[in-house]
Amino acid sequence: MPIQWIPGSGWQANSYIIGEVLIDAGVLPMALERFSDQIKRIILTHGHFDHTAHLAEIQAMTGAEVYIHEEDTIALRSEVESLSFNFGARPPMVLPDHILADGDRIGDLLVIHTPGHTRGSICLYDEAERALISGDTVFPGGSFGRTDFPGGSASELRASVDRLAPLDVEGLYPGHERPVTEGAKRHLLATQQSLRSYYG
Repeated sequence: MPIQWIPGSGWQANSYIIGEVLIDAGVLPMALERFSDQIKRIILTHGHFDHTAHLAEIQAMTGAEVYIHEEDTIALRSEVESLSFNFGARPPMVLPDHILADGDRIGDLLVIHTPGHTRGSICLYDEAERALISGDTVFPGGSFGRTDFPGGSASELRASVDRLAPLDVEGLYPGHERPVTEGAKRHLLATQQSLRSYYG
């Protein structure tokens, strides 16, 4: 199924639409208006404010159910865990409808728990499409999400990327920067190598 990229503006994270699923909710609701009848599920890759800033408005607009990993549910109501205080804002204060765990499947998407950037970070993998929605775990060019925020862990991030590295990945759809639609495996392996260089 095709992946629709909704680019974030400024500090906002990217969102993606796959069928009835919206991944992350930092973008302005007006960017999603034409998909409002289509979106039935909102999956959050983690709870940071740049990925959840407009969750309440988007949920109200679409009526979609919200999915997040258990370890990041607190970020939906905590200024510290969500980092919303950095933006002079409050967290979305939305209760999730579904708690995600490693190995869950939502349609064709496999949930992979990838702690490191946050305790409850996840990636989503579509094996048939060879696509990895990587949140802030893996970025193009060998980069990766910060680990110095509350709940971050460099050792856990390294272990998470080591777990992702064997996947057959052609497309990489990160939380920030442009998606990579061809040959994305090299970016995943570059991130693995970067983490080994930085953290041993």
